[in-house]
Amino acid sequence: MERYDAVIVGAGAAGLNAALVLGGSRREVLLLDGGPTRNAASQAAHGVFTRDGAAPTQLKTLGLADLAPYPVTVRPGVAREVRPWGDGFALRHDGGWVQARRLLFASGVRDVLPNVPGLRARWGQTVHHCPYCDGWPNRESALGVLGSHQEGHHLALSVRAWSDRVVLLTDGPDELTDEQREDLRRVGIPVISTPILRLEGKDTVRVRFRNGERLTLDAMFLNPTQVQRSSLPASLGCELNAKSRVIVNEHGMTSMRGVWAAGDMTGAPQYVMSAAASGMLAAVSLNTTLIHENVRRLGAAFHKSPDGEGGAPPSGGEAS
Repeated sequence: MERYDAVIVGAGAAGLNAALVLGGSRREVLLLDGGPTRNAASQAAHGVFTRDGAAPTQLKTLGLADLAPYPVTVRPGVAREVRPWGDGFALRHDGGWVQARRLLFASGVRDVLPNVPGLRARWGQTVHHCPYCDGWPNRESALGVLGSHQEGHHLALSVRAWSDRVVLLTDGPDELTDEQREDLRRVGIPVISTPILRLEGKDTVRVRFRNGERLTLDAMFLNPTQVQRSSLPASLGCELNAKSRVIVNEHGMTSMRGVWAAGDMTGAPQYVMSAAASGMLAAVSLNTTLIHENVRRLGAAFHKSPDGEGGAPPSGGEAS
């Protein structure tokens, strides 16, 4: 089997930045590119230093090109199976089995969208997840928030920072408390609980309700349920929290020694820049443990390794 210092699963912002750091540290790295990133459907990414407004596909193309000078092998496909092997791990991907001294998961999450006809076709175009990315292009517009109970209340109040023309659509009983309804009334956000028949429109979102009424919006925001894209961290024994996020400490280390995780799969915040930053932090931590391991083999030592002599479970920083 081919042997690498590290295998990175996932080529989004977190995985790409981790590969960049590890490659620049003279590590032999395998980066598994499982396909389009979670934000690939979006027209532009905002809040990205020096690349504000760039398409997510462009960011990925640029990120892959940055790896060219370094000992990073990029292969398409996903990780299928992983198991402890010797002093590291054996991992099977679409091209076969490889060995790795360390693993870094940056496989992300998958959005589970509400079962509203017409919503998926508009996802990333006129229906969005994050107002920090898509709020500015839709500032002062007629905006809808799809959601109920606490999450709908929170997102509607947040979206109002970009426009005072916001309506909360609960698609059935709102499940709001009296206090939450009063909050929304005070800031001028009406609540429509009529069930939605379907979404229509190309440049706008035309909402057709089951009672025959219609509403035209410039854009819609929602906070979808999310699930892990890869089951491998859990299969290895990495600890997950109540929301199925992989728990990591401040270094990106999971509860499994030799395994790191970065990006959206570890929870909020879920932004391009924060994902890239978490990839760098995890890569630095991972590389530091390799430095210590190599030094110890030569009979020397310096300050304590991040993973300790016997490995260390996360020491905090649980994902939300």
